[in-house]
Amino acid sequence: MAAASSSSCGGAGCGTHCSSSTSSSVEDAPEGILGRLSISGAAASCGKCGGGAVVVVAGGVGLCGECLRAQLFGKFKLAVTSNAMVRPTDSVLVAFSGGPASRVALQFIHEMRSKAIESWDASNSQALPVFNVGAAFVDESVLLSKPECEVEQATEDIKSLVSSLLPGDKAMHIASLDYVFSSESKDGKGRLRELVGMITDDTGREDLLQCLRMLSLQKIALENGYTKIMLGSCASTIACHVLSATVKVYSRCPFLYDLFAC
Repeated sequence: MAAASSSSCGGAGCGTHCSSSTSSSVEDAPEGILGRLSISGAAASCGKCGGGAVVVVAGGVGLCGECLRAQLFGKFKLAVTSNAMVRPTDSVLVAFSGGPASRVALQFIHEMRSKAIESWDASNSQALPVFNVGAAFVDESVLLSKPECEVEQATEDIKSLVSSLLPGDKAMHIASLDYVFSSESKDGKGRLRELVGMITDDTGREDLLQCLRMLSLQKIALENGYTKIMLGSCASTIACHVLSATVKVYSRCPFLYDLFAC
């Protein structure tokens, strides 16, 4: 019976009176999507462990905080190991900004290292070493008009965050954004301000700062023997970069509009 009613529908051109068209539009509306992700209609207890309170709904299943963290860690570990991003002989430098994404990356890579150390201790052969982890923070206060006391307090807060996420004796590197000019000029701060001042548009200035951040991280890694740099970029940051790059390509090559339109 359902198949018959489905086949009688004329599809997209059958009109707004069609029940299947109406229900589909309701489900695809933002309110319908948010309804599937909200916790208001979910069970009070976690759908995985059955004990904790639900904090998020994924795929119609409510998850508590612990189960959500375990699921995220599993996906993080799978992405790192399946793509051989980190090898036992590597030394990983995590770019730390203090934001949620870099904090999660630092905590998860530390947890992976801790589990690897436990496996290494339990192994009889102990043939493979365990990768090392360090953190780096690029200080951009040279471009901001902030009092020195606030900058020092922010630096101490970063150190405190890293020590809480990386218990034990782990390397913490803090470098100013003008660090890339330190080997070429004594007035690195002046050269940096002059360079940034030459850029008039906001997107171009942000691209330059991103490039200088990466150069600073690469310099820290080279001088301290790190073989990998890990960035805790969130989906929003990646989406912004993709959209910005797309707009720049279109603005420089207008003929691409016709190519994509075809």
